[in-house]
Amino acid sequence: MPLADNRRIWLLAWPIILSNITVPLLGLVDTAVVGHLPDSRYLAGVTLGATLFGFLYWGFGFLRMGTTGLTAQALGRGDDGEVRTLLGQSLVLAVGIGLALILLSRPLIELGLWLLDGSEAATELAREYARIRIVSAPAVLANYAILGWFLGQQNSRVTLMILVLTNGLNILLDLWFVIGLGMTSNGVALASAISDYGALAFGLWLVSRQLRGLGGRLDIQRLRRLSAYGELIRINGHLFVRTLGLLFAMAFFTAQGASQGDTVLAANAVLLQFIMLTSYGLDGFAHAAEALTGRAVGRGRWDEFRAAVAGATRFSLLTAALASLAFWLAGPALIALLTDLPEVRASAAHYLPWVILMPLLAVWSYLLDGVFIGATASREMRNSIFVALAAYLPCWWLTQGLGNHGLWLAFTLFTLVRSATLGAYYLHYRRHHWREAPDQGR
Repeated sequence: MPLADNRRIWLLAWPIILSNITVPLLGLVDTAVVGHLPDSRYLAGVTLGATLFGFLYWGFGFLRMGTTGLTAQALGRGDDGEVRTLLGQSLVLAVGIGLALILLSRPLIELGLWLLDGSEAATELAREYARIRIVSAPAVLANYAILGWFLGQQNSRVTLMILVLTNGLNILLDLWFVIGLGMTSNGVALASAISDYGALAFGLWLVSRQLRGLGGRLDIQRLRRLSAYGELIRINGHLFVRTLGLLFAMAFFTAQGASQGDTVLAANAVLLQFIMLTSYGLDGFAHAAEALTGRAVGRGRWDEFRAAVAGATRFSLLTAALASLAFWLAGPALIALLTDLPEVRASAAHYLPWVILMPLLAVWSYLLDGVFIGATASREMRNSIFVALAAYLPCWWLTQGLGNHGLWLAFTLFTLVRSATLGAYYLHYRRHHWREAPDQGR
């Protein structure tokens, strides 16, 4: 692959990777600020509330993915008017869903807190946190659409800029509200809500600058007609179901680990942090694949498509191999950094081999998710989750006698089957659809 193509992939990927690394920093600050309050229930309340919104907002991540693929293809066709209109449609959809979440917030919050099953005191604080945080739903979802739109235009630096602003402002407001004004968990929620709207204002300013360099015009009529949202809703619907499947798989894994005792639950939580660290790098190259393959599909340039997939594959495999090697050589030391409890350290080290293997299996699902998002083949992504769950749950049922090893085996099989299913779809489409016509180039 030409060095210029490798450079393009890296320039798209590194801001995403760095952006991902900034996310846990905010969680650390939230924990540190509230963790120094005189009662532990405040930290428990923030933890419950943040967990609830982490799952809720992750479920609507399709607003970013669907916008990226369609925008990249419109860019490839040179249709600036469509690029403008897609942003408008995505923002209308995001704000509409965000307002619906506010209207339905009471039952959604109560259901979420019931499922999380915290103590009475922590749940009451989490309820107060959630009622403040839900107000920012339109801003959070609109930011997803904006990030997807910029990524579709191969501008990943905006992601870094917006996340640095959001998290930086959030940290400053955390310190002011909790330490300066004496607020508690409600101050953390208010800081997050204000930061989300601050990020939206900054994002819209960046959008206005980008629009000045685009041709075409916004099709206002398409924003008003529900039928004009058909393709966007179809793609996002498939991605929504796919995300719900992933959420279920993760929640099921956590719940089954919890049923085996606090030590196993804690050990699994530590090991899942290793998988999260790996995802920071793999996500960056998957996002680069989204933008580059989408543009190639829009242009009908399958040579560019092939080169983008090959380049992203090399970077992704290298990242996965380095992660597995790091976990193999330094796994016990990394576990020690995350916990001081001897029994949790011993348990995590016992199950560490599963995590050493995981990056080499999961790399394909991350990479191919990016390729399929760029090609807007969302139905296949949805189907891969169904197939993986059909393997995951029976495997767990049949291996319960193996304890936590059986649970990790089932989760590993889920990852392997998802990767294999996406791989089979990819090979099929490359042979029959994603290729040059027989007479092309003659």
